[in-house]
Amino acid sequence: MTKRAPRIFILTGAGVSAESGLGTFRDVGGIWSQYRLEEVATPDAFERNPDLVYGFYNARRANLVAAAPNAAHAALAKLQSGLRAAGGDALIVTQNIDDLHERAGAQDIAHMHGELLKARCLRCGALADWRGAMDAASRYPNCDAAVRPHVVWFGEVPIGLDDIAETLAGCDAFVSIGTSGSVYPAAGFVSMAREMGMPATELNLEPSENAFVFTDQRYGPASSIVPAWVDDVLSTISGPAN
Repeated sequence: MTKRAPRIFILTGAGVSAESGLGTFRDVGGIWSQYRLEEVATPDAFERNPDLVYGFYNARRANLVAAAPNAAHAALAKLQSGLRAAGGDALIVTQNIDDLHERAGAQDIAHMHGELLKARCLRCGALADWRGAMDAASRYPNCDAAVRPHVVWFGEVPIGLDDIAETLAGCDAFVSIGTSGSVYPAAGFVSMAREMGMPATELNLEPSENAFVFTDQRYGPASSIVPAWVDDVLSTISGPAN
């Protein structure tokens, strides 16, 4: 007997993209062990030394353009498609600034920390696609205003928090994939979900800082545990997953 297809809120972090060659932030050897975040990821840093900040994100942008989605991204796209076909949904909110979910086929991704392949006009805040290098001489398309990476820096408010909270309230289950559980407000989403009575699953390489809040935990490489979990979910609504 099949069950009603659920609406699942999925929060993804750097761990879902690590196997695509994109660096995590807080792990041993991660990005913040190589750079001081105060020098490259704050509004003050950009004002103080824009060339350093532009260079940091140029390197990350080039890395992203050369990367490809991995099996975890593909599995989440498969889950979203399967649930939508059955009347449910997988609503993906990501802390990542990459576009690998989209390239894997997932749709309607909420990028709460911005998108690396977009530029933001410093005059009006408008956004434009941007895949190449960016520097102080770069200008918004058809405009003489300078640009900055469309990335939420430390000290800035994540994008779309009210919409994210509304989305979470309409879901049946919460899942966190590849997150450290240490960066707020995203790290607080699981507590919000539990307060609303939702089951919460953690899929991670190792336990996060808030692993104790979850009702189910599965640990290992994202490319292994995410596809297995997706198959388990789809099997409950449509028989064994293909």
